[in-house]
Amino acid sequence: MRACRKLGHDFVALYTEPDKDSGHVALAREWGGDKSLYRIHSYLDANEVLSVADESGATAVHPGYGFFAEDFRFARRVVRRDRPLLFIGPSWWVIRDLGDKINTKRIARGLGVPTIPGSDRPIYSELEAEEIAETLFAFQAEQGMKDSCVLVKASAGGGGMGIEEVEDPDEFRSVYRRIRNYAKRNFNDEGVLIEQRIFDFNHLEVQMLSEREGVSHVHFGTRNCSVQSTGKQKRIEVAPGFVPDELGYAFDAAGVLQSIIDHSLKMAAEVGYDSVGTWEWIVTPRGEPFLMEVNTRIQVENGVSAAVSRIKGEDGTDLIAEQIRLALGQPMGYGQEDITFEGVGIEYRIIAEKTAERFAPCSGTITRFEWQPQPWLTMHTQIPVDREYEIPMEYDPNLALAIIRGADLAEAKRRGVEFLDNLVLEGRGVGGFATNIDYLRERTATLLEF
Repeated sequence: MRACRKLGHDFVALYTEPDKDSGHVALAREWGGDKSLYRIHSYLDANEVLSVADESGATAVHPGYGFFAEDFRFARRVVRRDRPLLFIGPSWWVIRDLGDKINTKRIARGLGVPTIPGSDRPIYSELEAEEIAETLFAFQAEQGMKDSCVLVKASAGGGGMGIEEVEDPDEFRSVYRRIRNYAKRNFNDEGVLIEQRIFDFNHLEVQMLSEREGVSHVHFGTRNCSVQSTGKQKRIEVAPGFVPDELGYAFDAAGVLQSIIDHSLKMAAEVGYDSVGTWEWIVTPRGEPFLMEVNTRIQVENGVSAAVSRIKGEDGTDLIAEQIRLALGQPMGYGQEDITFEGVGIEYRIIAEKTAERFAPCSGTITRFEWQPQPWLTMHTQIPVDREYEIPMEYDPNLALAIIRGADLAEAKRRGVEFLDNLVLEGRGVGGFATNIDYLRERTATLLEF
């Protein structure tokens, strides 16, 4: 909604009954009046979403961060229906081709882009899956790895979903069957990816942006997303991905960052990428990068990359606005030489959860939520600060995103701790109310160390 206002476009917003008190509803009502709001039963009901588009006269659909953002069937339906709409995201065939991890790996290997050892096509045969797993376990043993481990992943999954680790070869078959059934149930595709599990890695990302024609491609730097929950859900993101000018690394960190950027740009050009997207990488302790997957959507952490980016020297980079503007067919209007980077950004995901209990979500009611405004802080939250708010358990209990800016990592960390120390988040719930604030403070001390 903010991006639409910035670009001079009208909008309509969707909400469900559990979300009726959410901040996005209040903001839509403030900026667009009641006519800008439509209540639906489910955010995942394509018929409801498109009926609202028709009723309101909308001309484009922004799928947000969620499932529809990487659902090529939904994107295809949006643009092919009797009253076609613009899909604010990559073209449906790009989503299809890169949304499958195995196909992405095949494309990458064809371009000489390093990928994680393992299968490079969908595995539907249990016998073949076991043979690949045995090969990977044997490889790890030959490498002298003490803790052998294989990942079993739904090839059509994303965001840490549909992934399990197997440490005992005897347990592989049952895990494979479980992931295959999960993939069929959630993604309507039984394809499974078998990969080597790499320990002690850092999770890096390259933020990409491409014109609708799929010809011009630029990057907005790197991010480090290594602070994650036990379920591989991100908790802190930092831009850039490494800071070799401030910290010592056992490898050429600047060279690694440039390498993953170059590989990502090469792939974007090869597939004709045509929107915002993220190339996700893992980097080993020896500085070896491997492409993990491509997220064909705008990500929650886009804001921390925008915070350290400048287009033609101007503050206020807005990647969602750029995504919308280019989706509507406007030219990019700048090249890589016009994009510069300043300082370090930290994004905290503030969540109601019990971090000591495997990040179990915490239900309850927020009674007080306050923070001190700062010129170096941007807060995004759906939580009203003038009244109590019951956390809807129909969705993940994400409460806010806080983006901190600093001239360097040291300053960004000091400011991050200052923000967390002064943040007031209180509530009540059965068994007590819990948040991850202490966990975020603890992990801030070692950000980007490797």
